[in-house]
Amino acid sequence: MTIDRTLPNGGSIPLDSTPDLAAPEFRRRVLEGVTNGARIAALFGCPEGDSVRLFSILAWEDTGLLSVLSTTVKDRYPSLTPDCPQAHLFERELAEQWRITPEGHPWLKPVRFQTPMRGKSNEPLPTQCGVADFFQMTGEEVHEVAVGPVHAGIIEPGHFRFQCHGETVHHLEISLGYQHRGIEKALAGGPDKRTLHYMETLAGDTTIGHTTAYCRTIEALTKSRVPARAQVVRGIALELERIANHIGDLGALAGDIGFLPTMSYCGRIRGDVLNLTALLCGNRFGRRLIEPGGTGYDLTEDSLAQLRDRLKTAITDAEQAISLLWKTPSVLARFEGAGPISRKTAEEIGLVGVSARACGLERDVRRDFPYGIFQMAHIPIVTWHTGDVFARAFVRWLEIERSAMFILDQLESLPARPPAAPFTRQMSSRHLALALVEGWRGEICHVAVTNEAGRFACYKIVDPSFHNWFGLALALREQQISDFPLCNKSFNLSYCGHDL
Repeated sequence: MTIDRTLPNGGSIPLDSTPDLAAPEFRRRVLEGVTNGARIAALFGCPEGDSVRLFSILAWEDTGLLSVLSTTVKDRYPSLTPDCPQAHLFERELAEQWRITPEGHPWLKPVRFQTPMRGKSNEPLPTQCGVADFFQMTGEEVHEVAVGPVHAGIIEPGHFRFQCHGETVHHLEISLGYQHRGIEKALAGGPDKRTLHYMETLAGDTTIGHTTAYCRTIEALTKSRVPARAQVVRGIALELERIANHIGDLGALAGDIGFLPTMSYCGRIRGDVLNLTALLCGNRFGRRLIEPGGTGYDLTEDSLAQLRDRLKTAITDAEQAISLLWKTPSVLARFEGAGPISRKTAEEIGLVGVSARACGLERDVRRDFPYGIFQMAHIPIVTWHTGDVFARAFVRWLEIERSAMFILDQLESLPARPPAAPFTRQMSSRHLALALVEGWRGEICHVAVTNEAGRFACYKIVDPSFHNWFGLALALREQQISDFPLCNKSFNLSYCGHDL
């Protein structure tokens, strides 16, 4: 008898077919998988009576499969973190949400200051909101610099605490969760009329990515097939979202070092690309475009021609503005060598997306776990090897070029519009379904677990920022504190995507 279950991206399996392992065996199997090349895509708990069933989703990039392991615990289990750094934030989250203790974890500091999902009412909460300990250094000329959680401008709260000796950062600790919204808890018992809205606003700049992942879990649970034309439209929308955000990031990076030509133009060009998404559905962020079973809007002949022509213009403008970055010595002097992360570190902590590819890791859901149109049309994966600000910027530009070529190719061979087909909303009972999507920041993972009534017993969301915030902390080690804004923008991680 096998003790784990494998399934493809966008697949589902009966819960009863996933063996419930003893906690030590669960730990051994997860660590064995990571040692053999798997990566933890999700680690979460789901209530089961007076216990919590833990699920681990391991992503095998060499085979394109995902394996599911589970164990049931009441109050404690042996921690994975001492032997698997990828697990450290997941296990802190589990301890905070479910009041279970991963024994041997180095520090169960709160992740989001949230009310636990279970526990006796007379037990004290782990911490008051915003109150937490921090790592500290002592010694002559050692000092702390605290930034946030309240920031200037319109931005979610987040606290950054630097341990410095002079201008050199020896340690950066990042504390988030000040506006935890409880979205995962609100999804239990669904889907309902608000569920799609939650998905579209999980992280407002990743509407297409998260909504696509959600719809693919629903389609797996309802055994629905999405028409080829809708798959193409979904792929086009996802790549438009990638292009718009990458252009905006490159402009912001230019602004952080006072290079105004690129900054000024990229702000306008990003708006031009967002307007192309509005051409698809009337909303610049793509709301109500993606829905279970397909798309809520379709391309007309007129909008198709406009999309093609306006995208070509936007990419030409972007090339003129962004190429200045690679030709200007003062820009390269600031980008190169700032905030580096080694390939080995990136693998150990489980970086995803641009941050991983900038370290030389060929890690991309579109190729490793292909889905939808990406099963038929492939986008070349681009990497760089230096792992610094320059690498994270340059990979963005290379991805802009390739995403634009992909969209233009798809517009030339758009499948015919299919006849309308009914979509069944009856979901399989006691099943687990999961979907990975390569959002513009990196891997998005959605996992749905249904109860006997075919409703969500729990719904787990892993935004790429959850994997990557620790990467930013490591990138600042032994760097000048004045480079923090530049390094921070080179990752451009989401507060709200983390604080679900």
